[in-house]
Amino acid sequence: MPDFRVALTGDFLGGDGRPAYGAIAEQLLEASPGVAFHYLMEQAPRQTDPSYWRNLYSMRVTPDQLQGVHGLIVLRPWVPREAIESASDLVVIGRSGAGYDKIDLAACTEFGVGLFNVPRALDHSTASAALMFMLALVKRLPEQQQVVRAGTWDRQAEVMGGELQGRTLGIVGLGQSGQELARLVSPFAMRIQSFSPHADPDTARALGVELTSMQQLLSTSDIVSLHARLRPDNHRMIGARELAWMKPSAYFVNVARGELIDQPALVESLRDRRIAGAALDVFELEPLPADDPLLKLDNVILTPHWCASTSDIWRATGEATALGMLRAARGQVPDNLVNPEVVDNPEFQRKLARFACDRP
Repeated sequence: MPDFRVALTGDFLGGDGRPAYGAIAEQLLEASPGVAFHYLMEQAPRQTDPSYWRNLYSMRVTPDQLQGVHGLIVLRPWVPREAIESASDLVVIGRSGAGYDKIDLAACTEFGVGLFNVPRALDHSTASAALMFMLALVKRLPEQQQVVRAGTWDRQAEVMGGELQGRTLGIVGLGQSGQELARLVSPFAMRIQSFSPHADPDTARALGVELTSMQQLLSTSDIVSLHARLRPDNHRMIGARELAWMKPSAYFVNVARGELIDQPALVESLRDRRIAGAALDVFELEPLPADDPLLKLDNVILTPHWCASTSDIWRATGEATALGMLRAARGQVPDNLVNPEVVDNPEFQRKLARFACDRP
């Protein structure tokens, strides 16, 4: 029985060459007979290369890196069609997280590669990050902190915050993290509405969520929280027109994908105080350039696409991706397959059958 060779993208490592976010996946793979793994070191940080972090979200897996690889575990890099097409041994790709928009799904299915993810691991952490942002914005946490740091306690009245209670929350995208946010805010007695074309009305009703149009949501919500999955048809779904619908007192939160909003239009709305403020964990270009105008605004909270990535989540995603690889290493289809139609692909069946065995 051949060894099942797994490659992990090098951005799982720190500058010292050790796992930066915990080693649960590596430990499970290492303890499994007949499974070997290595890192794609071309994508690993180097202490002598400060440009690495500027290119963190633009790295790509190349065809030569997948030669002889049966399983690939991906953190941030793109996995383009040309890499998948030439990877004749590749059986599965495991995305260490929920989103998979940087992996060419059509190419995976065409060339007999199963793609699986960890769809539920980030639901609570993403929703709780949104709730954190909502509280920080409404309570005016950044301004209150600045009062203390600057010693200007005479400005207390100027930075007085408000409450979530009784306000209207608009959730764009009532998927799993959007539903979890609705559950988390239930003690705050908020009115909750959602624009989500594919949402189940019964699910929404059970959560106390009113399904409505985008214009109605944006024009009547005190806080808008973005939870939609990025697709080709919703790129920049919120632009200047949509932002103009929002109330001057409203706040905008994005914990989904930066490409869902027209970022220059958002900057203008914030700069001109056409909306009260925003909290963003994601951006159109990541990392955010040092000269980006968002950094000059005092009414926006910015975090580095990392609020949902807690130590608890890293343990869960590491274990789930490793277990998916180990299923493939035994010739079994991993759980949470994003492209289930690949199971009928003869090429996928052939590659997977090579490893059918009773490995522990």
